[in-house]
Amino acid sequence: MKENVSRPARSRLRRTEERLKYILREQIAELASLLEVVISVLVLLGLLISAVPVAREMLSLWSSGSTDAFQTFLGHAFNLVIGIEFIKMLSKHSPGSALEVLLYAIARNMILGHGSTMDNLLGVFSIGLIFVIRKFLFVPSFGSSRPGSEVIRPSVPAAPDTKAPDDAPVP
Repeated sequence: MKENVSRPARSRLRRTEERLKYILREQIAELASLLEVVISVLVLLGLLISAVPVAREMLSLWSSGSTDAFQTFLGHAFNLVIGIEFIKMLSKHSPGSALEVLLYAIARNMILGHGSTMDNLLGVFSIGLIFVIRKFLFVPSFGSSRPGSEVIRPSVPAAPDTKAPDDAPVP
C-alpha cells in the first residue's frame, strides 16, 4: 500500500532531513578539528622528547669532531624543524605552511640523502617550483587566517592630503 503524504508534509520532512544533514556535517567537521589539535599536541610532545637527545648530540660534537656525528646531528635537527613546520601546517591550515613543510622535507633529503645527481637535480627543480608557486600562484588572502577567525587584511594608510567621507563604507 502506498501512503499518501501531502506536499507540505514532504516539504517539512525534506527540510528536517537537510537540517539534520547540516548539523551532522558540522559536528563531524568539529570532531575532525579536535582530532587535528590532539595530533598536533602529540607531535609537539614527541618533538619536545626528541629535542633532548639532539641537545646531547650537539654536546658530543665537541668531543668527536667527526663528520658522521655532524650528519647524525643535522638529520635529527632537520627532523625537528620538519615536525615544527608540520604542527604549524596543522594549526594554520594555509597553503604557505604546507609548502614550507615540503620545502624543508626536500631540503633535508638533498642535504642528508646520498642520492644520485639526478635525485639532486630533481630536488633543486622541486625547490625552484615551490618558490615559483609561492611567488606567482599563491594568493595571500587564501589561507591567511585560521578557520573561524577573521581574514587578515593588510591595512593601507590613506594619503595625508585626502580624507574619506564620513558616510563611506568601511572595508
